This record gives sequence, C-alpha cells and structure tokens, in this order.
Amino acid sequence: MKPDLMRTDLIKAALGEVPAEVVYTGCEIFNPFICGWEAGSLAVSGGRVAGIGDYRGRREYDLHGARVVPGLIDSHVHIESSLLTPREYARLVLSHGTTTVVADPHEIANVCGAAGIEYMLAEGAGTPLDILIMLPSCVPAVPWDVGGAVLTASDLAPLTDREGVIGLGEVMNVPGVLSCDSDLMAKLDLCGIVDGHAPLLRGNALNAYISAGIRSDHECSLRDEAEEKLRRGMYIMMREGSTERNLRDLVPLVTPSTVSRCCFATDDRHVDLLAGEGHIDDCIRKAVEHGLEPGLAIRMATLSAAGRFGLDDRGALAPGRYADFCVLEDGDLFRVRATYKRGVLVRDRGYEKPDCIRRRCVCRVPDADDIRIAGSGQARVIGLVEGQIITEDLRCELDESGVPDTSRDLIKAVVCDRYRGMGCGTGIVHGLRLSEGAIACSISHDAHNIVAAGVGDRDLLAAISEVIRMGGGMVAVSGRDVTVLPLECAGLMSVMPYEEVRDSLSLLDRHVERMGGVRDAFMHLSFIALPVIPHLRLTTQGVFDVPAFTHVPLFSG
Repeated sequence: MKPDLMRTDLIKAALGEVPAEVVYTGCEIFNPFICGWEAGSLAVSGGRVAGIGDYRGRREYDLHGARVVPGLIDSHVHIESSLLTPREYARLVLSHGTTTVVADPHEIANVCGAAGIEYMLAEGAGTPLDILIMLPSCVPAVPWDVGGAVLTASDLAPLTDREGVIGLGEVMNVPGVLSCDSDLMAKLDLCGIVDGHAPLLRGNALNAYISAGIRSDHECSLRDEAEEKLRRGMYIMMREGSTERNLRDLVPLVTPSTVSRCCFATDDRHVDLLAGEGHIDDCIRKAVEHGLEPGLAIRMATLSAAGRFGLDDRGALAPGRYADFCVLEDGDLFRVRATYKRGVLVRDRGYEKPDCIRRRCVCRVPDADDIRIAGSGQARVIGLVEGQIITEDLRCELDESGVPDTSRDLIKAVVCDRYRGMGCGTGIVHGLRLSEGAIACSISHDAHNIVAAGVGDRDLLAAISEVIRMGGGMVAVSGRDVTVLPLECAGLMSVMPYEEVRDSLSLLDRHVERMGGVRDAFMHLSFIALPVIPHLRLTTQGVFDVPAFTHVPLFSG
C-alpha cells in the first residue's frame, strides 16, 4: 500500500470512521510522556498506533487489565559480544520485550572489515527485531593496533545511505579527536548522529571532545563523571553488561529533569546473562532495585532512548508511532509475558541456521621462550576490577621466576597476533583468581587477537593452540581436561542455537570455577587487550599505558 493511502487509513481509524485493523482492549498503558499509566483500548492500523481510547476493530483482543509498555530499546550494544549471530540474538531479546537495538558492529568490522558490516546488515534483515546500525568509527581502535582491517572515512561513506544505518558509532580514539586527526574528522562529517566513548574524560578535554559533535557516552563509571558529561550536553547511556555493571553508581543521577537525557545500554552481554537475567527488562528491574522510580526507569528504556537517536516513530504508544509493545506479567515486578511488533504478536520461529562469515587464523603457536617474562623489580600488573572494564595500574615487586604467584593472584597473560602471525606480547594480570590451568579466546577487544591467561606455560600454550585449531573460540584447559566453545563466525560468534551456546558457555564457566577463576572470566579476559580504556592493557606489542598512550616496559626499573 502506498504511504499516502496508509496515512489516510490511519487517520480514518484514528477518527473512528472505520474500524482499526486490530484493537487491544482492557489495557493499562504506560505513557512515557508523563511517566504514568492510563487505561484504554489500543487501536492499531498498518502497524502503527491509531489511538488510545474507545475504539472498535476488525479484530479485538481483551488483555484483561494487563500492563502494556512501549517496546524496549537498547541504546548501545555489540551483538557479537552475545556470542550469537543476529537472528539468534533477536530470538532471545525479543522474548524480553526488546523491539529495537542500536548496534555498533565494530567487533566484526575489526576482524572482517566492511564485509563484516554487510554480514550484520544482511543477517539482521531476517528478523522482526529492528537492528539499527551505527557505523564503526574506529577500525582499528587506535591507529597502531591493527586487527584484521582498517576502515577509513572513504570506506564508510558508501554505507551511510544504507537502510538501517543511522549514525556513526562510538568514537574511541579520544587523542585522535583532540589532535584533529584528518581521517577521524572526515568520519565525523559522515553522519549527523555520533556516539562517544570517553571514559574518565573531564574538563577542557571533555569540552573539546563534545565540540567535535559527539553527543553521548556509555563509558561512565562514576556519578560525578556522568554528571559533568550530562551538564555539558551529552546523553548518558547507563550500562549494565556482563562485566560492565554501572547502574548502581549512576542511577542516582536520574531525576524527572534529567531522564530525557538518560537511557540504558547493555554494550557487552554474554548469552548466559541474556537468557538467565534478561536484557533491557533486566536493566529496568535493577534500576528499580537501586532506588529509581519505576516510571523513570521505563521512560529510560523507551522514549529517552528513541529521543537520543531522533526516532520519532517509536518509544511511545502514541498516534502515528509504531505499535511495538510488550505485555507484562501480573504483579509489580517488570517481567515480560509477550512482545508485539507492529501490532502483531512475536512468535518464536525457532532456530534457523545462519550464514557464516569466516576469517582465517594464521597465528602460530608460540613456544615457552616467546612468552617468557624477563626482568625483575617493580612490575606493571594489569589489575582487573570486578564489575568494571576499567583496570588498575598495579605495581608489584617480583622477578621472572615469581610468576605465577597464586598467593598474590599474579598470573601470566599473553596476546597473540591472529592475523599475520607476527608474534605476541606478554604481561601479568591480577584478578582472574585462577589457581590452576589456563583460559584463552579469539575475542579480545577491539582488534580481536588471541588472548590467554594461565597459571602454567604448558596449559597456557595448550589453550592458545586449541583456539588456533578451531579457527576461533573459547577454551579452558587444566591438564587433560579441556572445554571448548567454537566460534566459527569470524572467531566471535557461534552458529549454534542460543540454547546450545548458553549451555556450552555454562560448561566453560563451570570449568573455570573448578580452576578457582572469577565470575565471567572470559569477558574480563576479552578486555585485557583494549587500549582505549584506562589504565593498563596488554597488546601484541606488550604492556600499554592508556593515560600515557604508549607502550611501556613490563618492569618499571
């Protein structure tokens, strides 16, 4: 049907001159414009809301007083981090009331370049979930940390007009912005909507960063940090992922005056957390647990997120907007009973085998000499922080024979170049709590080389070898006990149904638990190599000091 005819039909249905296509009666509807509830019938025609009130429809369904909420929106996510392909990811999050996600495919872009973005667009088109794409702005994350691809402004320009592409993704290269890097400036000119990534940035540097046209940030971990960014005009995306748990600290910032500039983001959430605790619905529940008024929490998950991206066609059940909504279970707790897309109940179509994009792993297995720690004195140790992806720059007195030291939770970490076989970097990590064995994976943000950590070289090298053998995946090794999760799709995602991926990840986690490891050890491991978040990281070239923005010796002297 032509758009003008659809508009005419919608107007007539809204006036009550003709029956709406479908009317849901007996609703208690959340209105995010007033952060309150109103009783009425919800009339839908052509997949859009005709009105709320007293309507008749060609089909009518009585919801018997159930609470109805606009479809939930994730304002910033990397689908690849779920370990699922887009269609399987959609199967899972739709069941939790999410109808739109704003996704940055920079994980797969760092591995496969523009072909990775094309893959996500194609796979996302086959699902009822609206997957809106922010083009990756920093492939690689920093100029010298090249993974499998480099995307310049000219590479991204042809993608800006593609259906589903709505902006430029998180700008991680803060030094590049502040130094007015020419290619980065050209990328900022590509799109009107630009997301940020500026952990702990303050003062004049923050002012300069925002002046470049960057209007949001999901990296806030401190309330005063988020408040400064909010005062300077940024949208604050409050994140609750597998290891990035920031809601407790940031929720007090949300008030009736600030809620329009605050929304939720999951960023990096493994399949087990999605299946077990939920998605944006889980963010709402946790925000309420941390003291936020429920209406404000729902507003963040709906209209506030839509407003950040100029999505005036969703975010509320209001005339002319998409009839995307979820019906809640009885009781005060926010739990989703059913999800509707364009006014139609979403039914799980079951698993459909996805296409798979691969990237050949050319990494060679290092030997003991390649990963040997040489030196003595005060060592720079990467200190993991539970519930955060920020690390600490720890200093520990030791010599090359002092690692591992499980009594101080000091073990060896290694990052191997999986694209060119150009060697590896070795460092020391605190916080994984392994008392034996080793873990390794081909997910290491953002270049996605092979990252590993372990108590002994034999298990460490065995784990790296197994990742290479699979062509990408996650591995736990303790002697002859080996547990694996193959990630056939670019070394980032599994092609299995989400239920099987969840169960395989659970087996890995139980293996790590037997080795004494911390919860979500693989997610913590994957961020060890991310050189754009303070304070200390490890790359293929060695230990990296993020505030100084340079590689440094393992031993400080």
